Amino acid sequence: MNRRQFIATSSLAGLSAFSGCSGPDYDFELLNVSYDPTRELYRRMNRLFAEHYHTLTGKRVRVRQSHGGSGSQARSVIDGIPADVVTLAMWADVDNIRSKKLIANGWEERLPDRALPYHSTIVFVVRKGNPFGITDWKDLLQPNLKVITANPKTGGGAKLNLLGAWIAMRDAGKTPEQARDFITEMYRRVPVLDTGARGATVTFARKNIGDVHLTWENEAWLEKRELKDAVEIVYPKVSVRAEPHVALVDANADRKGTRLAAEEYLKFLYTPTAQELIAETFFRPGHPEVAKKNESRFPPIKLYRATDPAMELGDWTKIQTDFFSEGGIFDQIYQSGR
Repeated sequence: MNRRQFIATSSLAGLSAFSGCSGPDYDFELLNVSYDPTRELYRRMNRLFAEHYHTLTGKRVRVRQSHGGSGSQARSVIDGIPADVVTLAMWADVDNIRSKKLIANGWEERLPDRALPYHSTIVFVVRKGNPFGITDWKDLLQPNLKVITANPKTGGGAKLNLLGAWIAMRDAGKTPEQARDFITEMYRRVPVLDTGARGATVTFARKNIGDVHLTWENEAWLEKRELKDAVEIVYPKVSVRAEPHVALVDANADRKGTRLAAEEYLKFLYTPTAQELIAETFFRPGHPEVAKKNESRFPPIKLYRATDPAMELGDWTKIQTDFFSEGGIFDQIYQSGR
């Protein structure tokens, strides 16, 4: 895929259009509403699942996809998009759907590892030769450096970008006030806020805006693969542990009569076959044997959950309220930096 083709593909994908397994012969459909950087993963996963389900039941299923910023996607499900399952970037986004009685209480306990088939993190993508010499978060405040990140009000990865910076400062012994000062300065270097992670990728990789792109690990490797020697990946010493949870949307699946197939789809994500694909597309698999087999893909990095007691941020409900609600920390620092 050349640069022009990638631009077109990414731009179209950013519209949250449906995509997935194709073909006229299927007995029924499932809809997986996901976040921005999982297009490539689920495009291939859906084909594998369709083969698995046909072998298991003799029925043909088509899995369709919807992609966008994780927060926006959660709102679309609440507003009526008929998702059978959600595979969103943030626990808070899934639980927001639960709060509207579309997902059953206790959804985290219905699947292994608290409904977490893989995890990820936030890394940096820089221009060829790394002209600013970026090695860690502290290097993001250099004069004239421009940082590309999406809007944390709409994108899950963008929330993690902000929290990754905060966590790195706290791990370095900085006070909460100093961490706040750091992210304030960091966002003064952000020239544009896209609504989701893939939009930010297009801004950095296609529009050639910015000097460093804060992004999901798998998205960084996608940029590296498609743009080859034009970019480099930098792993900071410390970052946030990203945990994209998955869940059955009970109300929709029961109404559509797809519960059994949707449950099987989510279970399939934990199989060795699916876990190998997860690793191949640079998400960190939860299956211990698959993770060990693929550990060379993933450079060592110290990861903290945002809810780690050492960070003193509280649970996800508190983090969402404190940082990303109307008038929260992000609104305050972004407005002060304009």
